[in-house]
Order: sequence, then C-alpha cells, then structure tokens
Amino acid sequence: MNNWLLRPFFYWFASVSLFLMGWKAKGKTPDLNKFVLIAAPHSSNWDFVFFLLIIFKLKIPVHWMAKHTMFKWPFKRLLKRLGGIPVDRSSGKGNIVQSITDAFEKSKNLIITIAPSGTREKVARWKTGFYHIARQAKVPIVCGFIDYQHKIGGIGPVFNPSGDIDADMTAIRSFYAKFSGKYPQPPYS
Repeated sequence: MNNWLLRPFFYWFASVSLFLMGWKAKGKTPDLNKFVLIAAPHSSNWDFVFFLLIIFKLKIPVHWMAKHTMFKWPFKRLLKRLGGIPVDRSSGKGNIVQSITDAFEKSKNLIITIAPSGTREKVARWKTGFYHIARQAKVPIVCGFIDYQHKIGGIGPVFNPSGDIDADMTAIRSFYAKFSGKYPQPPYS
C-alpha cells in the first residue's frame, strides 16, 4: 500500500483529532517542490505528535528524521510510511548533512522536516544541520511551528539562506520567540 492511498485517512484523522483537542492549523504549504521544514519548538514527544497532526491537516507530504532506534518492530513500517527516515547520529553530523543534501539533489519533490533543537531536552543553542542542508542543497527553509499556549500550529515564513548564518539564524529564531512548546524552554541563541 502506497502513502498516497493513506493520505485521505491521515488528513481525516488529523482534522478530527485536532478539532477534538481544540487545536487549529494556520498557514498553507508554500508553492515549492523542495524545502527544509523546521519543526519547533520541540520540548516533548507531544510536540512532535501535534506537529505531525498539523502537517497531515495541511496535507504536506513531509519526510522527517528520527533516531534509528525508534524504527523497531512493531512501529518500523508505520513510521516509515509516515515519512520517517532513520538516522544513526553516531555516524557523524557531516555524513547526515551530505546524505540529506544528496537526497534533495536526486529528488524532484522533497520536503524534509527537522527539529533544530536536535533533542527534546532543554537547549540554549539550536543545531545548525538544517541550515547547512538547505544551503548545500540550495533549497529554502520554511518555518513550521506549534504553540501550546494558543493551541495552534502551522506554517510561517520562507527563508532563503544567505550564507550569513548568524544573521539568518537570528531572523529565524526571532520568528519562534512568541511560541511555546509543551514545556517552556529558554530563548534560543
């Protein structure tokens, strides 16, 4: 069974689930074939669940990276059908950036969502792999968000990496300053 057969079910399930929990989806998918979609904030596994529900509601055909240890029976097939890409982080950051960059180059349509915090733990600094992937693959960065305080999630602005990582990261992080995950985090630097 292909993912396109499951999409109507995912859309229905996400729409009903969000409605029953009082959440709303905001924004729309940019008219782009390829981009890196930031998923933030990411303070708990529930942030990930709500972000996926928002993605399904907005009908965005994303792929997402997660620790390879998540992809075990009985969830392995389901997680892959939901767009999961197992990543072994012990192989080194540069290898992951290069492999995702290569995937963008080989694909006509590809949306990869990445949580820049890199973990659910409190962090003071975002990882920059998403930025390097977008820059090397020559694709834009789209800001996806959730906000527990207002029970909304969705799609924000599109950023084209300029090469000035400090300025670009400051602009991207400023967009997220108003949103809160399940567990409040310090402002990102």
